[in-house]
Amino acid sequence: MGVSAVLPLVLLFACGWAPGGANLSQDDSQPWTSDETVVAGGTVVLKCQVKDHEDSSLQWSNPAQQTLYFGEKRGIPQKPIITGYKSSLREKETIILNCQSSGSKPAAQLTWRKGEQDLPGEPTQIQEDPNGKTFTVSSSVMFQVTREDDGADILCSVNHESLKGADRSASQRIEVLYTPTAKIRPDPPHPREGQKLLLHCEGRGNPIPQQYLWEKEGSVPPLKITQESALIFPFLNKSDSGTYGCTATSNMGSYKAYYTLNVNDPSPVPSSSSTYHAIIGGIVAFVVFLLLILLIFLGHYLIRHKGTYLTHEAKGSDDAPDADTAIINAEGGQSGGDDKKEYFI
Repeated sequence: MGVSAVLPLVLLFACGWAPGGANLSQDDSQPWTSDETVVAGGTVVLKCQVKDHEDSSLQWSNPAQQTLYFGEKRGIPQKPIITGYKSSLREKETIILNCQSSGSKPAAQLTWRKGEQDLPGEPTQIQEDPNGKTFTVSSSVMFQVTREDDGADILCSVNHESLKGADRSASQRIEVLYTPTAKIRPDPPHPREGQKLLLHCEGRGNPIPQQYLWEKEGSVPPLKITQESALIFPFLNKSDSGTYGCTATSNMGSYKAYYTLNVNDPSPVPSSSSTYHAIIGGIVAFVVFLLLILLIFLGHYLIRHKGTYLTHEAKGSDDAPDADTAIINAEGGQSGGDDKKEYFI
């Protein structure tokens, strides 16, 4: 009777690792396996391990270099690209920007921001890449620009689990053209007769105003047309009083600002010393007022509590024929005599 023999079967398999940007020279990045012995017809479980496994996949192959298994791999999204911005925009125009990122698995999500402010964009569109393994995502945003948006950065950011919170975004700075504004600033702020005065016409806009026209109400010809924004009065006099206008002009339009100059202003500008003296005077007046109140209460108290005094001359004066006798009677302490009281009010 024959005895069947059970022979161990040793299979040689290779485990390879396809890294996602790791350095193969490090030991932690190398895969390792263990030898396994199995009876013919049995089942064997092979294990292939690697310590730094992030963004990687494992591949098994037999001695004939035939691939037996290729593990799933997460696709890392590429840096997004923003398109749609061509040139400067005029105020109140509408801008449409598009953002796209490829190579993500699972599909990434895109978000929009303007500076630190979130922008509501279109939902992320997902399209499978030609390799059939990763995805391309895209999104668009549309909004009306204002002068506050001039120089603003519009950001498109990718959100994906493989990034683990790391920022992956693209930025597009926009330029907005808008009509100018202006205001007139006097130097000094409170001009007086005899002083030198400069009226500065401060223009703001994109582009910046390049021409300034100065006029005075009631005066037919313009005072000054120049690229300089200041109107100079070397020596102020009463005839300079009036309302002045400055028109700032750029190729986007013009804006006129006004300033009323009154050289005859009778009220001088309060100085710091006069303010100091006013404060000291107020404190002194308050102290004097408190002292007066105190004196009034003290006098009222003394009137209500009169002093009572008894003089020696008054004792016994009723029965004495003369002053000497009255004094003797007072010193003698006549008990029968009535005391005389003298009041001082």
